[in-house]
Amino acid sequence: MTAKRIGILTGGGDVPGLNSVIKAVVQRSEQSGIEVVGIRRGWKGLTHINPVGGSDPKYMLPLNRLNTRRVDRSGGTFLHSTRTKPSRINTSEIPRWLRRKVGSLREPEPGFVDLTPIVLDNLKKLDIDHLIAIGGDDTLSYARRLHDEGFPVVCVPKTMDNDVPNTEYCIGFSTAISRAVENISRQRTTVGSHERVGIFRVFGRDAGFTSLFTGYVTGIRCCIPEYVVDLERLLTLIKQEKRDNPSNYAMIVLSEGARWEGYEVQEYGAPDAYGHRKKMSVGEALSQEVINRLGEETVVSDLTYDLRGGPPDFTDRLAAITFASIAVECIADGGSGRMVAVQNGCYVDTEIPGRDRKTRVVDVDSMYDTDNYLPMYGHKAGAPIFLNQLG
Repeated sequence: MTAKRIGILTGGGDVPGLNSVIKAVVQRSEQSGIEVVGIRRGWKGLTHINPVGGSDPKYMLPLNRLNTRRVDRSGGTFLHSTRTKPSRINTSEIPRWLRRKVGSLREPEPGFVDLTPIVLDNLKKLDIDHLIAIGGDDTLSYARRLHDEGFPVVCVPKTMDNDVPNTEYCIGFSTAISRAVENISRQRTTVGSHERVGIFRVFGRDAGFTSLFTGYVTGIRCCIPEYVVDLERLLTLIKQEKRDNPSNYAMIVLSEGARWEGYEVQEYGAPDAYGHRKKMSVGEALSQEVINRLGEETVVSDLTYDLRGGPPDFTDRLAAITFASIAVECIADGGSGRMVAVQNGCYVDTEIPGRDRKTRVVDVDSMYDTDNYLPMYGHKAGAPIFLNQLG
């Protein structure tokens, strides 16, 4: 075993299953005599910690079997998380103790500084030999940067969107679908009782997996970012479905990045460190079209943050524990620049997506019925359990 002290952090948005990864990493590491340190508040823990004078409980937490014994029983991340991007830190956010060093650091753009040298120096001073980063595209992109700089990193992919390249599955996806199905099933009675059109919005900025799989399980129409729908066709289908339903209602689920001809996703607020702005509700936009063009009343539900909370389901617990075990084994083998993944339905470790990475998206030809805006159910023999191979 080359590593004697592993650091572990969670970055970006929380999802159910993160605590399960952390606990399993601690358990597998202790069996091999490896110390594990929790880096709190994501990458911010490595940019803002002052390693002089010992550990800082705000950004660093030694982990063991005792203080991780119960963490997997709840959702979120008990290490906390931020959307900090160390290679692009606003100079106004730099801690006071670090400001004297800013002049010697690279400025990627005016008003920002690249704190990567500080991160590498802090890792050295904290005696961390290897790092496990749990996150989505943004978190993993900086993990790849550290690997390129020569620091050993292994990653675990997580995101409800399930859109990280090089893997068919990310922690948080199954629980998100389960929660979406539960919410839609509960609200079906209200939508039916009032004979309305139920419109549900879920996460999915660039990829429609969450919307598609929710539609797949509930049997309702879905709109995904990968395909620009014809609004007139969509409204005709909604009207026909409502008319043909004995209970006189219809339902549809939309990815937050869904579009139709003549409509572009609207954004608001300042961009985060990775350039992402919040999106206006596409559900409300479609609701207005249904009201104005069909004269029908609607029920609009934004399910996005409802899908994040609570403990993970079985699939996410299984994936989290297995991903963690493989990550520790990868470290034991001296691996770096690796990400635990699922490919062709099997667990593997693969390359962390590089700078030229592209978001993994739904294969429209094999998974989406573009005439009826429904998931495709046929010809699934030989497909992995989550139906979409990397290709």
